[in-house]
Amino acid sequence: MLETGAAMGFGSSVDLIGVGILFAALGLMLATLFSKEAAKPKTGSLALRSEGPIFLFDGDVLVDCNASARAVLARSITRGGDWHRLLDFLAKHFDNIDEKLSQLPKLGALAEIAETNSGKAMLLQAELSGGLTKIALIDPDLADGPGVALAMSHRALETEVQELRHAIACAPTLMWRESATGEVTWANNAYVLLASAAQTSRRELSWPLPRLFDRAATLQSAHGQRQSVAIGARKTAWFDLVTQVEGAGMLCFATAVDAAVNAENSLREFMQTLSKTFAQLPIGLAIFDKDRKLQMFNPALVELTSLPPDFLTRRPSMLAVLDAMRDRNLLPEPKDYHSWRRQIIEMERAAASGLFQENWALPDGQTFRVTGRPHPNGGLALMIEDISGEMQRSRRYRSDLEISQSVIDQLEDAIVVFDQGGHLLWCNTAYSTLWDHDPAGSLGHCSIRSVTVHWKTLTAPTQLWIEIDEFIHTIGNREAWRKDLRLLDGRLLTCAVAPLAAGSTMVAFRSMGPKRTGSSGLEHVSASATAAR
Repeated sequence: MLETGAAMGFGSSVDLIGVGILFAALGLMLATLFSKEAAKPKTGSLALRSEGPIFLFDGDVLVDCNASARAVLARSITRGGDWHRLLDFLAKHFDNIDEKLSQLPKLGALAEIAETNSGKAMLLQAELSGGLTKIALIDPDLADGPGVALAMSHRALETEVQELRHAIACAPTLMWRESATGEVTWANNAYVLLASAAQTSRRELSWPLPRLFDRAATLQSAHGQRQSVAIGARKTAWFDLVTQVEGAGMLCFATAVDAAVNAENSLREFMQTLSKTFAQLPIGLAIFDKDRKLQMFNPALVELTSLPPDFLTRRPSMLAVLDAMRDRNLLPEPKDYHSWRRQIIEMERAAASGLFQENWALPDGQTFRVTGRPHPNGGLALMIEDISGEMQRSRRYRSDLEISQSVIDQLEDAIVVFDQGGHLLWCNTAYSTLWDHDPAGSLGHCSIRSVTVHWKTLTAPTQLWIEIDEFIHTIGNREAWRKDLRLLDGRLLTCAVAPLAAGSTMVAFRSMGPKRTGSSGLEHVSASATAAR
């Protein structure tokens, strides 16, 4: 029994070992199957685990990407969405990639090859499926491994550096770097070209490059330092310098400002020409800016106002200038100071709108004509002219006219004067009394024809009025003549017609009734008219 039991126990152990081996083999087989299944490539988002840059877009919206793709997008300096940033990166390697990717809805898939810097080929695969666009990049320069993302970032950085170098090389602005001792240690193409054009010798340029600008200007580290560079014997180029401290040295920039310098020179020459012109004017000129500060004046202003030139050169305000003129009795004196200030403010407003012009009668008998006109950029131009002589002549002329009118009014003959066009210019008191006609309120508007209509109503029918009309409108030599006419009240008149200067005509009427005291003056007037011709 014992042997039998032992034998049975040994057989059970063997069976258990066999079962264990069987399960172990089965487990190994399952593990192998699972490992092979895991090694198979997957579609969808699982495929984005590949080491190469892979992007998944829905339209222009990024749905998913792997680490390498994120590194590519992170290095892009283009503004906009992920789609535009990816296109900016691809455009550096693939020609017309934007147009080709737009054909994906028709083609379904796309493959492009581009040559890298090392001469190898970069492959781009694009596929549109289920409304999603999948873009994958395969770069043989970047071997599969954990450093692919870093390598892609390095490639994007190199591309950016090349673009920056190209931009600096093509920049029209001069750029250079100076050491602590003032040597030019680096410069862009614009600086090198200018240095080559500015050198007097025919030697080739060598390092360190020659300095184009004074070191004192670059050491100031201030914006707007203007310096010139002589190019040949006749040409000079102007630049505005901007410098920045960079460690122990300086980083310098120079922008060409030839156009601005030429414009400033032209403006300066124009201002000098204006100043010379204004200096010859007899009219005092003062130009104020928008803040009413004096910006320009001519010598005539000093002569007219007696204001000290050193006072005017300090650019006083308009109120200060007028106040100084008031102290010298060169302004009309108002009743009080407040009304004077109010008058000045009103004058400034009127001048700014271009409506100010006044004659200032000064206490010493002088008369100034003051005109205010708006100036560009809100400025104001004030012109002061001495018209004292003109005012005296005008007063004398009016006085002479008044005396002449008084003398003619004393004559008993009725006298009226017409111009060459037949308009009534002047008449005396005797005329108004004789014809009951006072044209004083409408001088220049009464014509010979309207006047003769009035005369006809008071006289017997006669051809005299037609003859007077023809005589007035006759051009050339004319001779004085006279003719009689009769009024409706029976009085007999003698009409004398005589030419005057400037084509004017005098018509005089004398009553042939009993002689009255006083000189009639008809012969005297006719003789004077003939002499005036």
